[in-house]
Amino acid sequence: MSKIIIGLVGSLASGKETTKKYLAEKYNAKDCKFSSILRDVLERVAVPNSRENLQKISTILRANFGENLLAKAIAMDASKLDADVVVIDGVRRFTDIEHLNELPNFILVKIDADSKVRYERMKIRNENAGDDKKTFEQFLEDHNAEADKQIPEVMKTAKYSIDNSGTLEDLYKQINEIIKKLS
Repeated sequence: MSKIIIGLVGSLASGKETTKKYLAEKYNAKDCKFSSILRDVLERVAVPNSRENLQKISTILRANFGENLLAKAIAMDASKLDADVVVIDGVRRFTDIEHLNELPNFILVKIDADSKVRYERMKIRNENAGDDKKTFEQFLEDHNAEADKQIPEVMKTAKYSIDNSGTLEDLYKQINEIIKKLS
């Protein structure tokens, strides 16, 4: 199998992280995550890793160093990883896609799930400070943030689609079918 680079695009708490973990366990995939760059910066300057702060630092970096700054860094990281399957988590802008499409064997996969299901997952995982305290309305409002506005349109450009409203077994089956097609 030649190296496959899978970009994951999806709404908040749609299952990108779970998909990435499964690919790592089953296919020895290695990963890159857009937000890890931002989290590293926030941690280094001792600023809380909240969703709001991640969005602020992303906006500042892109405004001052170019819209494709993060995409260039992720593409470089992905191309250097020694693995048959590489997963890029957190694709959310058209500028990301433009740069990632230049990578050999890059494929964009859309992951989505019912909004109520995603809301419950977000509260349980509590990835960003305060997620467990958000109301459903606040969760839906998060989708309008600058960092997330392009996601629905970018999702439309994906070659493959996963519906993650069901069980883990359902999710894994869809992932396996995609990998089989790409191998």
